[in-house]
Amino acid sequence: MSRLQAKHRHDVRFTLNGKPCAGEAEPRLLLTDFLRHRIGVTGTHVGCEHGVCGACTIDIDGQPARACLTLAVQIDGCELRTVESLAPAAGRLGVLQAAFKRNHALQCGFCTAGILMSLDTFLREHPQPDEEKIRDVLSGHLCRCTGYAPIVRAALEAAAELADQNREKTDA
Repeated sequence: MSRLQAKHRHDVRFTLNGKPCAGEAEPRLLLTDFLRHRIGVTGTHVGCEHGVCGACTIDIDGQPARACLTLAVQIDGCELRTVESLAPAAGRLGVLQAAFKRNHALQCGFCTAGILMSLDTFLREHPQPDEEKIRDVLSGHLCRCTGYAPIVRAALEAAAELADQNREKTDA
């Protein structure tokens, strides 16, 4: 690395999946590349690099965002969640992930991380969604393998399971 390249790097400090994190980034480094190549978190996929396919969707400060349209320096001070945050523990699947597995809602898996992140945020904000609303969320994602029907089924199943869990918590 030349002195010029090192001179133009910026410290970026943020929270990643609940843990403090930091790195250095050039001003034009995309967040997808920063997460995958500098931080080593590879669940966020790089698809179209134009914000169209949704494969790179992550959660920034509680909202879904396209990591391929975000510069790494923009996340300084932010709270990020990636698909890795959905699993409650190593080797275990979260509710939404397990519903995807049961409903065969993924095939190649390339789009899955982004879809899971969008649906995770959506289901937290809309605990009793209908199929139309789920399809609206999915309209921001391109999946060439599943035909979307199993994804919708998985999302509806996960919403019902999460609602049951919330009822159990409030009854206890």
